[in-house]
Amino acid sequence: MTTSKPTSASSTPPPPLIPRILHIVIFLGLLGLILKLYKPSESNMLFDGASLVLYMCGITVYIANIVKGLRLVSAGKYGEDLATSEDDKGQILGREDSLKVLAASNTILALVLIGVLVLQAGQWYAERKDAQEVEDMDGKKGGSSSASGVEAEGLVRG
Repeated sequence: MTTSKPTSASSTPPPPLIPRILHIVIFLGLLGLILKLYKPSESNMLFDGASLVLYMCGITVYIANIVKGLRLVSAGKYGEDLATSEDDKGQILGREDSLKVLAASNTILALVLIGVLVLQAGQWYAERKDAQEVEDMDGKKGGSSSASGVEAEGLVRG
């Protein structure tokens, strides 16, 4: 049996529009987190600072592992095909290990981005609870001052 080489259509790189859109979305997320830090408050520094750290970890995992892994998969070269010297042959990962690293990197990236979403939802919840407490305190102050005003009127009239 003869093995056929992949056709040139299957080894063509994706259109440049797809990575550009992905990079624009990554940049907009980073820009949004940085802009939220513009007017610093305690909530912004804690929640948005932690979100920014997680987001940067996600970008690092994407650049270091996922982009390189996808390039290896699309090229179809693994292990000994990539070795430049005899010493490198035992250190470069084979096909199965490369795909395991790529899958683990995708899982790590998903968990990091879920962490960013949880932090942002936590910030929204904390700000909402804080606003409700301020509203309740203002309502109690307004109610108690009007009641004391009625009592004062009753004392003056009576």
